[in-house]
Amino acid sequence: MKPKRIILVRHGESEGNINKGVYAKKPDYAVLLTEKGIQQSLDVGQKIKGIIQDETFGIYYSPYFRTRQTMDNAITQLVPNVCKFKKEEPRIREQEYAGKLQPGRHDDDSEREVYGKFFYRMNGGESGADVYDRVSDFMGTLHRDFKKSNYPDNVLLFSHGMTNRIFLMKFFHFTVEEFEMWRNPRNGDVYVLELGDDNKYKLMTEIPKHPKGYGLKYEQTSNH
Repeated sequence: MKPKRIILVRHGESEGNINKGVYAKKPDYAVLLTEKGIQQSLDVGQKIKGIIQDETFGIYYSPYFRTRQTMDNAITQLVPNVCKFKKEEPRIREQEYAGKLQPGRHDDDSEREVYGKFFYRMNGGESGADVYDRVSDFMGTLHRDFKKSNYPDNVLLFSHGMTNRIFLMKFFHFTVEEFEMWRNPRNGDVYVLELGDDNKYKLMTEIPKHPKGYGLKYEQTSNH
């Protein structure tokens, strides 16, 4: 039974969002929310409550600490809604940068803008295309789960900015160039996919656009 809604949540503001130096002391997966991030995660719960009202829900979540904190705080705002399941899902984790402590970590935005965020591979880490592959694999699991009896009315995915963008790209069959035109969701942003009468999902949330986009654009040429 398809859920009425699929709701994607980006974690609240983290230590790494305000200070890249934290990655020299903590692994990426262990970075925590800031006080502002904690409040954002509570606000997320209130926002979701306003959307699902008294309906049931299930959860898939990235194992990173900041996404788990966001989920735990948001759930406190969903009482007394029934949570039918809560599953850790490593395939919707953050894009991996290096898999080790990273003194002086920074994003080379100028190089990524020219190369494109989808294909650009971090030194020792993943490209957006790598994230696409594992999100695609997870989506197969998701659609199989939809066939289970007594599936909840709503499914919540607590994940990361790049991962949520890739999920939308795969789910709605957007092109790489369309993906490159999107801006990353902000901390605590929520995307809502709602099932219509035609048994298809519609994205109810506008995807923010990057003013310039990334990467090179393909233009068909002719020698004739």
